[in-house]
Amino acid sequence: MTQAPALTVALVGMPNTGKSTLYNRLTGGHAVIANWPGLTVELLRGAMPADRRGQRYTLVDLPGIHDLSGSSEDEAVVQRFLRHTPPALLLVVVNASQIANQLRFVLQMRQQGFPMVVALNMSDESRQLGIGIDHQRLSVELGLPVLPISAKRNQGIHDLVDAVHQLGERLPAAARPQPADRPQVCAEDLDAQAEALAASAVTMPERLINRGTRRADRLLMHPVVGLVAFLGIVLAMFQLLYAVGAPLQDLLGHLIDRTQTAVLEPLLAALGAPEFVRGFLVDGVWLGVGTVATFLPIIFLFYVIMAVVEDSGYLPRAAFLMDGFMRWLGLDGRAFVLQVMGFGCNVPSIMGTRVIRDRGMRLLAMLCIPFSLCQARLTVFIFMAAVFFPRPWWAPGLVVFSFYVLSFLAAVITGLVFQRAFPSREAFILELPPYRSPSVATILRRGWTSMLNFLVTTRVLIVVGAAAIWLLTHLPPGAVQGSGDTIADAIGAFFQPVLGPIGMNPSLTVSLFFGFIAKEILLGAMAVIYATSETDLGGVISQTITPLQALSFMTFVLLYTPCLGTVAAQLQESKSRRFTLLSLGWSLALAWILAFVVFQGGRLFHPVA
Repeated sequence: MTQAPALTVALVGMPNTGKSTLYNRLTGGHAVIANWPGLTVELLRGAMPADRRGQRYTLVDLPGIHDLSGSSEDEAVVQRFLRHTPPALLLVVVNASQIANQLRFVLQMRQQGFPMVVALNMSDESRQLGIGIDHQRLSVELGLPVLPISAKRNQGIHDLVDAVHQLGERLPAAARPQPADRPQVCAEDLDAQAEALAASAVTMPERLINRGTRRADRLLMHPVVGLVAFLGIVLAMFQLLYAVGAPLQDLLGHLIDRTQTAVLEPLLAALGAPEFVRGFLVDGVWLGVGTVATFLPIIFLFYVIMAVVEDSGYLPRAAFLMDGFMRWLGLDGRAFVLQVMGFGCNVPSIMGTRVIRDRGMRLLAMLCIPFSLCQARLTVFIFMAAVFFPRPWWAPGLVVFSFYVLSFLAAVITGLVFQRAFPSREAFILELPPYRSPSVATILRRGWTSMLNFLVTTRVLIVVGAAAIWLLTHLPPGAVQGSGDTIADAIGAFFQPVLGPIGMNPSLTVSLFFGFIAKEILLGAMAVIYATSETDLGGVISQTITPLQALSFMTFVLLYTPCLGTVAAQLQESKSRRFTLLSLGWSLALAWILAFVVFQGGRLFHPVA
């Protein structure tokens, strides 16, 4: 007997409604959760629980939008999805604490004519604020199931799933939704209907104040104190990463080294592997992969910290605080937040520019985002800072923080240089959610999932990159590594006239080439090039280059061509090869200029460096 195809349920809602959190509850998936409009830009799909008939349901998480008739890329995605792949039913998520402003969106979605369930999320917060919502009255007025839930606290989820199942059971077995032209109510009538609904079913307190949020905002949104607080938060984040992550990294490095000596090398000896094969597997693949693997604890901690900052509701306030400054660069607060989001990975931040309607501002934002200090670069900086600037205890974190500041300086320079080439006049509208206490389970799950995603998505690049580097440093046959006769030596020597003035030796030059593929394999490349493990790489490299060369190398790594994934995202989102080439050329030029300033300027003050 052929199993019935799954019914598609489209999850829609305005930004900051907790839609992605609900997606995770209903599917067990791991959508990125953040209090920032437009973060969910991919169409995530996951399986919901089947109903009592065995009917399966697929939940599709659509981007958060303010209006179905808008012109942003996210709104266009939702419009195209509903038009070209109409779902069996809609699950509309509403922020109950802002219900008066979101009923218009519910009415607009009802106009589409799909079977629909409305979830009043964050109902616990609305009660704390003194907002009274008669959800049964709303259900009658709308002619739709309306249920109060709290996705964060897992309240009302079972009833919501039952409501979806009941709606699904009423659909004919062979029913397939078809797009149809339906009469649309004008904006004025929608506004009037929303006001009437709010008057009949919603009771607002005389004075809606979240005193805790108000007190915190007096400090964190102050033009001066707020900026100092933001920089302090970022500095504390990097200090914490080094203080907690470095010992975990060392522990994992020793474990990998012991596995090599106790398991891998005896196994290859027992199998009688030739010396070339043993060197390829141990000194090439194993050393490269093992070096990258030691940074998994730091990646986990980084995403946990970022989840705390995002889920607390602080990030939109940082955008509001920086909006005036970003306007000076031809951008707005959204670009600032996307720049911060690039700390995790530049790729989703590039895709997040879809929330910017104006093409000029969007392209300028895409030009600036690749300078964000992503977690792949962060691993390089934490390693180099610990090796070359270990004392006093606060020095490594301060060094990493200085490169965070440099990343923003590069974005500032880019904005000033290109704002006339990509002009914009789009208005910036931002909703500030209340401060929230992040869910421990949610932030730990996000850190764990992000770490695993890093491992899964980069595993092929890391293995192939480590193997390729070993071959370059050992071919042609008979060539001795470091003798000047290998392919790697030839590559390094060829580019020495260009990279020598910024302090790059041939070994660093070769590692930079593989860093273009993915920054994640850069340290693995260095381990293979210097033929040592992660635990010994610091001692070896400190004998080869000076601290000034290390600073120049870190500057160049921060700013030079982004990884291939970022380049692909720029090409996809801009739909312009010319723009993508401009971004590549500009980042290379800026990286070389600033690295030259760092290296040659340092030599002026310390000629022996």
